[in-house]
Order: sequence, then C-alpha cells, then structure tokens
Amino acid sequence: MNSKFPVPSVGASAPTFFNERPAPLYPGSSQNHRSPGIIHLRSIATPRHFVLGLFLLGCLSLLNIETRAAEPRKKQTLKKLELQDIFASPKFSQRGVSGLRSMTDGEHYTAVSKGHIIRYAYASGKPVDTLFRAGQLIDPVSGDTLEFDDYNFCSREQRLLLSTETEPIYRYSSREINYVVDLRSGRINHLSLGDKQAFAQFAPDGDKIAFMRDNNLFITDLSTYTEIQITTDGRVNEIINGGTDWVYEEEFGFTRAFFWSPDSRRLLYYRFDEREVPEFVMPLFNGLYPEPYHFKYPKAGEKNAVVELHTYELGSGTRQKLDVGSEVDQYIARAGWTTDPNRCWFQRVNRHQNRVELVMADPRSTATQVVHTDSAQTWVDILDDLTFLKNGREFIWSSEKSGFQQLYLHQIDGREIRVLSQPHRDVTDFYGVDESTNQIYYSLADPTPMERRLFVQSLDGSAARPLPGPERGKTRAFFSSTFRYYIRQHTDINSPAVWSLHHSDGREIRVLEDNQTLRNQWAQYRMVPRSFFSFTGPSGDSLNGFMIRPPDFNARKKYPVLMFVYGGPGSQTVDASLGQYYMWFQYLAQEGYIVVSVDGRGTGYRGADFKKCTYLQLGKYELEDQKGTARYLQGLPYVDPGRIGIFGWSFGGYMSSLAAVQGDGLFKAAVAVAPVINWRYYDSIYTERFMRTPQENARGYDDNSPSTYADRLKSAYLLIHGTADDNVHFQNALVMTQKLTEANKPFDFMAYADKNHGIGGGNTRLHLFTTITRFLRENL
Repeated sequence: MNSKFPVPSVGASAPTFFNERPAPLYPGSSQNHRSPGIIHLRSIATPRHFVLGLFLLGCLSLLNIETRAAEPRKKQTLKKLELQDIFASPKFSQRGVSGLRSMTDGEHYTAVSKGHIIRYAYASGKPVDTLFRAGQLIDPVSGDTLEFDDYNFCSREQRLLLSTETEPIYRYSSREINYVVDLRSGRINHLSLGDKQAFAQFAPDGDKIAFMRDNNLFITDLSTYTEIQITTDGRVNEIINGGTDWVYEEEFGFTRAFFWSPDSRRLLYYRFDEREVPEFVMPLFNGLYPEPYHFKYPKAGEKNAVVELHTYELGSGTRQKLDVGSEVDQYIARAGWTTDPNRCWFQRVNRHQNRVELVMADPRSTATQVVHTDSAQTWVDILDDLTFLKNGREFIWSSEKSGFQQLYLHQIDGREIRVLSQPHRDVTDFYGVDESTNQIYYSLADPTPMERRLFVQSLDGSAARPLPGPERGKTRAFFSSTFRYYIRQHTDINSPAVWSLHHSDGREIRVLEDNQTLRNQWAQYRMVPRSFFSFTGPSGDSLNGFMIRPPDFNARKKYPVLMFVYGGPGSQTVDASLGQYYMWFQYLAQEGYIVVSVDGRGTGYRGADFKKCTYLQLGKYELEDQKGTARYLQGLPYVDPGRIGIFGWSFGGYMSSLAAVQGDGLFKAAVAVAPVINWRYYDSIYTERFMRTPQENARGYDDNSPSTYADRLKSAYLLIHGTADDNVHFQNALVMTQKLTEANKPFDFMAYADKNHGIGGGNTRLHLFTTITRFLRENL
C-alpha cells in the first residue's frame, strides 16, 4: 500500500482496464505572483485635429488628467474554478524535465522534448545536439513510423533501447515492444520478434539485453540478435522467473527481478513459486457475460510464494541455486551484486519483518554468509540506500536504530565504522557517494518534518553542511553520474516546482523550468494560500497541519470544514509541496469550505517512535488524533462545530470510514474511496509488517475495523470503490454495505465498473469528484 494511495505484479496477464493510471490532479497555487486585484488605468485619447488651437489643447489635456485621476480603479475580473478544468483538462498541470538521464561522462544529460532525445551540457544547461529525432523510429519489418514511450542507453551510449506500445500491468510493471537502435550506424532492430517483453535491461558491457516474457527469462545477444531462453518453467499463476509477484511489486516496490554481474558474465534472478498462494477472482463486466480474472494474492496470515535466488553463467550455460536459508516462509526483499563480479548479495527478511539480514553469496560455490543484521521490536523498513563503494572494502547502510533514519558506513564484513548523517533528523533521500572527493549527498527532513534540505558530508563523519539554496520548502536532487552537477527540484506549500541546474557546491547555472505559465494561469483565479499550523493532540504530541480558507474569509462567520486524511505508517500529507488534491481543495475553498489536513501519530519524518507507536493496532491512535483535530477545529471561532466532514482514499478511506462509525458524532459527513474495511482482507506483506498475522493479533484486526461498528454509523457516509480493484478489493466495500444494511443504516454508494484502485481513465475522475462534491454540498 503506497503512502499516498495505491493503484494497482507479474503472475497473470492483466486485462485492459489495468492499463489505466490515475488522471493527473493538476495541483496549483497562488504564491509568488502578484495580487489578483490588478489595477488597470483607462487610456487617454489623443485628439485627431488641433481645431481649437494650442491653448484649448492644453485645457483639454488638463481636464483629461483630472478626470482620469478622479475615476475609480477597475479590478481584474477573476475566473471561477470548475471541476471540468481540474479533472478533465491539462490547464493546471505542472511542467518538469521529461525523460531526464545523466550520461556516462557526467558532463552531459539527455531529456525528451517533443519526441526528440536531446543532449544537454551540464556546464551551461544548453542543448548540444539531438541524438534521436521524433519520426526516426521505423519498424524494420512493417515500415511503420512509431513513437517511443521510454528510452535507455547502454553504458557506452552507442546503443539505445526504445520501448513502444507499453501495456501497464499493475502499479509499476508493464510489458512493451522494444527496439534497439545502433547510434553509430542508425540501424534499428526488434529486441525480440516474440510477444511483448518486460523489464528489458542492457548488460554492463552494452552487448546483451536480458528481459522477461511469459514468466520466463531471456537474453538477446546484440552482435547477432540471437535469443537465448534461460528458464522454461514459467507459468501464469504458478512460476515467475525474473519478475516479482503481485505482493512483492506492491509492497517491496520493485518489478525487475534479475541483475547483471558487473562483468556481464552472469545473471542473478528471482524465482517465485506461487502455486500454494490463494487465488483471488474478480469479475470483469466488459462483455455480455462477466469474465473472471484470476491472480495470486496472499492476504494477511495466508501462504506467500516460495522465493528462490538463482544464477546463470552465460559462457557455460550453468544455472545454480543460491542458499537463501532453510526457512521458506520469509522474504528476499532486495538482491544484487557488489562491485566484485564474484560476490552477490541479498536482504533476507523474516515474516514478521522485524529482522533484516544482509547476506553475501559466492555465485561460484553458492556459499552464503550473513554480514549484518538490523532488527527492531516493531518492524524494519526496506529501503534502497545500500551502496557498495568502488574500493570493494566498504558499504553504506541506512537504519532507524538510533530512533531516526540515519546512514552508516560499514566494512565489507559488516563491522560498523561510523554513523554518517546528522542526528535527530530523518534521512529522506540518499543520493550517493562521490568517491573522487569522499563525499556523500542526502536530504533531511529539515528544518521541520514538513520540509527537505540537501546536505553534503564527508565519509570521515565530519559535520554535514547544507548546500546553498532555499532554506524553506522541499528540495530533491538528481545528480550527474560523476556528482559534479545536479538538477534541483524545489517546491513549497503554495508554489509549483522550480527546476534548476547547479554545480555540486550548489552554485546555480540556470533555471530549467519555473512553471511561470502555470503561475500566470493561477493569477486568473481566486486562489488562496495554504498555511501550516500546529496544535497539541490528545497524546500531548504537537501535530502538524495545513489549512486553506475561503477567498473572502471573514473571522466573524462560521464555515464548514472538510478534513483530508491519509494517515498510514510513515506517510505524510502535510508537507511543503502542493500535494494530490490542491486544485480541488482550492475549488472547495471557493465554494465556502475550509480544508484541513493533519498528520497524526503513525505518520512519517518525525522519528521512529512517532511513526511506530501504532504497531499492532492500526487505526486506534490515528483515529484518536483525527478526532482530536475535529475537537480543536470546533474550538476555533470561525468554524461551524456541527459541520465538519472527512475525506480519504485507500488507507485514508479506512480512516474516514472509522471516523464515520467511531467518530463520537464529530463528523457530519464522511467520504471513503477504496477503503480497507478489515485488515484481514489486505495483503500479507503490508498488513503483517504493522499488525502481525490475524492468527496472532485477532483483536488488533477486529477492534479497529469499520465493519465491526457499522451499527454505530452517525455520519452521512459516501462509499466509493472500483469493481476491478486488484489492490484493496471490492470485497471490502461489499462487506461494509452488508453490515450497514443489516444495521438498517442509510448510506450512499458508488461503484465504478472495471476500475482499479486509482479509479481513473476517460471521464472517470471528473465523475468521481463531481459525485463527491455534490455529496458534500448536500450533507456538509
């Protein structure tokens, strides 16, 4: 379950409706441009003829000036936001740097503009040449001119891999038709003439590409375009080679499950045996008769796939199975190679996910050795910060063992050398190591948990220093391959992103995109700034929130409030970015609502204790803090205490459903989109990480389930779900409606046929938010 909201891995062929992605929400803001009350002075007419002579002309001129000074100033007429513009138009979309890739020399990067792949110089930010032009991709068999969806270079950048006809499967996975372009000769070839491929990746030497098709692993030799099949036992809903299953994709966040050795001579790959995993069946309603869609989905407490690691040596064709341990009920959350082609590694995680072991393996002997263990009383998060230094003697590991996410330098045998990052702040992004200067780059939740600052620090552990840039707001960085330059993305609570190019010491080279067009667009509407606030919650913790007030706010009036909640472990809705629903929130403010969001206990970037205090009882403390927020708002003189509503999606829908049935009458209306209704119905990895299994913690599951308290519904309740939600199943909504019906409780319900967890595609998002908005007008 994603920290925002999950959308919809590679066990079964996915139907067409899974190809939909959530429509862009086009966030916007009003900061950093002029006040909407722009003054326009009337122009002065010039006489066409001097019929009355110079004296009369002077008198008329004086009269004209006096008249002009006496006229009232005319304000600009501002437009009214419409849902159509927000959800069915790109009018409020942000611009960024599309298709950004750092080139091997570290002096150039590429980006896509109007279908062209253009090379830019980091030193100036200006284009150097066009490496591949729109219209240049021609199918060598059919002769058709094609458009590419994505691109990647080989390491020597002499070949280009272009994907077309991309067919998304679940949240991250896709399959496509791939073409290989030889940039020296201009020759274009199919990667494979078989069915669509998935996860295609160049070998480090650039002469081979591995990919998955039909749950089997293949390699194409680019010197001859000979295709070698590595595995043969792949079967839908049975065996997956080289890709992940549904739950690994969704909860561990990766799909490609094969890895080239540094010398291009071996592949390390996953094998999933999901034959014992329970099968979930969803009906699809796109034909005369509903068609069942089958896929493997392990719910909390049920059997997971058995995962193995194998190596394949290209020269001999030898396949070997690595020793991942005798316990099959475990996870292999990450795997890869060190800088040594004779040493691979994997992260082994117990089913409770409170112990992570870093294991080294020799692909020649399959022998393994545990070199480091990270453990906690609650759970250990799986991140992608593990970095092996080129010297082959050290690695960097990230851990919350101090109470905050920090970076640690270790010897290759696992012994800790020193802590690297700053204390009492969570590392939010680790960008890597510049080994030429022995410096690391990372971002911290600093100076507040809602913000991010970019830091540089020596590997010797000396004090970190922030790189020059805005002290407030949220900064991300995209470094060149040599760490000499970086592209910075900066946002704040009310502004769209500004993309700028910098030297590694922070000196700005140029602004690449400032989204001024969007800012000019906002200036035509009655936008209002969003502001941060904080208050003391029920536990005594200070809770952070944001608030948007109506454009003509009057502190002597009473306003209804809509609270927006997500609240899942480690998540954050209150930060220095525009967020998902900014323009819709602006629309609601325009309609006279105050919009508020508060990050309660369990959310992220405030240390491990704050995040993990909800362990084994998801929903309990989170709801207490949302109720505490409602009570705080009731005490404000400009809030109508009887008109507070709450809205959430996925985990947020779970929270708004809990608020509807256990909210002590504080919430007049509640909107739940795609909610979990009982954690028994959700997947094993996510749920058990925070709750353990239902067999171990039955009360934790049921005591915080909305369906348990359906007979206590006090709010006007709108429940929305997609019937083809492969993530949070439609089953959740049906269970809730059944419980509400048994209790004779009135509620509103909207089902979107054949829509997944994102409930998007075509006109769907507009209809969805029109439905929600109408419900709020009628009930709040």
